[in-house]
Amino acid sequence: MNKINVYLISLGHMVTDINQGALAALLPFLIAEQSLSYTAAASLVFVANASSSLVQPLFGHFADKLSKPILMPAGMLLAGAGLAMTGFTDKYWLLAVFVTLSGIGIAAFHPEGARTINRISGDNKATAMSIFSVGGNLGFAVGPAILTTSLLTFDMKGTMVLIVPVTIVAILIYLRQPALQQVQIAASSKAADTSAQPPKVDQWGLFARLAGAVTCRAIIFYGLNTFIPLYWIYVLNQSKAAGATALTVMFSAGLASTLIGGRLADRFGSRTVMLIGYGSLIVSLPLFLLSQNIIVLTALLVPIAFGVFAPFSPMIVLGQKYLPNRVGLASGVTLGLAISIGGVAAPLLGYVSDLHGIYWALAMLLPIPVMATLLSYSLPCDKSPVKN
Repeated sequence: MNKINVYLISLGHMVTDINQGALAALLPFLIAEQSLSYTAAASLVFVANASSSLVQPLFGHFADKLSKPILMPAGMLLAGAGLAMTGFTDKYWLLAVFVTLSGIGIAAFHPEGARTINRISGDNKATAMSIFSVGGNLGFAVGPAILTTSLLTFDMKGTMVLIVPVTIVAILIYLRQPALQQVQIAASSKAADTSAQPPKVDQWGLFARLAGAVTCRAIIFYGLNTFIPLYWIYVLNQSKAAGATALTVMFSAGLASTLIGGRLADRFGSRTVMLIGYGSLIVSLPLFLLSQNIIVLTALLVPIAFGVFAPFSPMIVLGQKYLPNRVGLASGVTLGLAISIGGVAAPLLGYVSDLHGIYWALAMLLPIPVMATLLSYSLPCDKSPVKN
């Protein structure tokens, strides 16, 4: 595993996903400033998710045909610039445009980043992918705190802080591109040396079931990401800063969970980690909704984070394993398309919130871990040869 490049790309993942995490923290400010309904606010999450996720398979397919490392720094810059501009308009349609541009930048970064990690990680693919995923999780975790602090200090113009980290890291990755290309050429040469082995077959049936589990995870993830801050503010009567802190706690717990999930997957298999993670959500989510104690609720964010984050990087690696001839496409689907389908739930949950309250929107998530567990159980044990 080429650690320098893995950590640099993971840093790029972090500053890119700062913008995804920051969007959730931006919603309470937009609701207060522009009197948006919950449905309108959640729809911005859907727009960001759709623009980033629906086109990721296209970027992934392009990466399989012709690797373009320039997509990483270019995508990072667009991701930060798009969301930074949201603080400079009071028109909803312009908010949607800026969020869309940010989403396209995010879409450009992820498949090429995940594909490069796969190429340079050797035999420790789940561990390397977990480091890459930690970068994204860290971005989600610090994004709300960074943007909330900036908005409380500079009002809505504080969104401009988001352009700073992506610019710095984009320059570093751009300067590192010759070394990245050399590493990938070396990896391709090593793969060519094993050409005597039977050709690998893409296993679309298994991949479809895996994508279903990824979609379930995405519904839970976007539901919690969107409504945890709002739940803290409007149901538990806490401050906006407290709402952002709750989200940061969940994503911070997700950092450790992601690393643990990657190491467990390399040792025991990705399917095992998926079953443990989704099984934990079957227990922790109902307990969360049964409590009104802030301390208990905050503590429950830890097992919830494990259930959401631990299976993620193993699922990406498993998807790449099921489609060995289309690693970029597999990355684009697991990181993008399946997640976008899950993200459709955000405006639907917003509609439930407008009608019945945020509590019942979160309650709608309860059956999803059960479905994810069943889909995970249907997959073969990946510590033995995989057969469709």
